[in-house]
Amino acid sequence: MAIIAPSLLASNFLRLEDECKMINESEADWFHLDVMDGRFVPNISFGLPVIEQITTVAKKPCDVHLMIEEPERYAEAFKKAGADILTVHIEACRNLHRNIQQIRELGMQPGVAINPHTPVQMLYDVLADIDVVCMMSVNPGFGGQKFIPHTLAKIKTLRAEIDRLGLNVKIEIDGGVTLENAATIIAAGAHALVAGNTVFRSKDPKAVIKELKEL
Repeated sequence: MAIIAPSLLASNFLRLEDECKMINESEADWFHLDVMDGRFVPNISFGLPVIEQITTVAKKPCDVHLMIEEPERYAEAFKKAGADILTVHIEACRNLHRNIQQIRELGMQPGVAINPHTPVQMLYDVLADIDVVCMMSVNPGFGGQKFIPHTLAKIKTLRAEIDRLGLNVKIEIDGGVTLENAATIIAAGAHALVAGNTVFRSKDPKAVIKELKEL
């Protein structure tokens, strides 16, 4: 059964507390929180003050995805804001292993995200040190994009390596996840699905989360 992580980037920010309560009451497993700086990706989302408020009402782990340059400068602040999982991009880190150690030492679960053009083999040297791989299945920065089909081959390759090494690393797929393709993504080897528009643009978000959870 897959982990379902609704992305609050697609939520109604005027009703953010209600959206958080909906996730709490649903069968979702994580809150997925996308932080964008306008430098690493061509968009700006929300940051520490918003996450601080979300974590006061969230009753499930907060999965914070940093799409930012120099994430090491802010890791401690995101820990204080309430992040449980902190994911940094391999493309943004000059000293990735050091970044991972920092996150672990701060008491969070470290994750590493990879963009669509990045081979999964780039992760092999740090797989044993992380808890989550956030595999971007769209180009990062904007919601509502279509799933890139080649992601399925990348999932299979990475899952085979994780299983070969006997590691407990979760493959999380972020971007373009729908009710129509979710089962195929899970069958390829994914453990967790980030769902934004699929959940929050639906008439019954809880029912959609339940449907994803039961795939």
